[in-house]
Amino acid sequence: MDKGVYALILENPRREVRVGALGVREFAAGRHIYIGSARGSGGLARADRHVRLARFRDRSPRWHIDYLLLDSGFTLAAVLTAATDRDCECDLARAVGGNSVSRFGCSDCACPSHLFYRPEDPVPEVLDAFARLNLAVRITTIKNEGRMQ
Repeated sequence: MDKGVYALILENPRREVRVGALGVREFAAGRHIYIGSARGSGGLARADRHVRLARFRDRSPRWHIDYLLLDSGFTLAAVLTAATDRDCECDLARAVGGNSVSRFGCSDCACPSHLFYRPEDPVPEVLDAFARLNLAVRITTIKNEGRMQ
């Protein structure tokens, strides 16, 4: 099983969502970029789990990102993955950087956030962040009905 790092691109209207222990957070209308690690036993299958959760919304939340994937206002638009043996989730989060949701998705590290906001399509920028870290990225776009293309 390939291990690596991934980015989820979500689209949403302005929303307020309760995110577990973080409480209610406000999310501006636009796009959000979530940076995650796939270095556990399931490897990059973790990204597939997020796609299934966004499509079926049939499980209870486990991680911060699950609260957004389960919210009907958020749409998963794209998944970017890169297989790597390096522990580079935080490096990718720093490479993306910018406007963020404080403490989101980073309870196990010292980063200020792993969720970033952009008003417009961030895919080219995120692809560039992967490239700056010498990561060979694979991008999967998600159709409105939740199926990968």
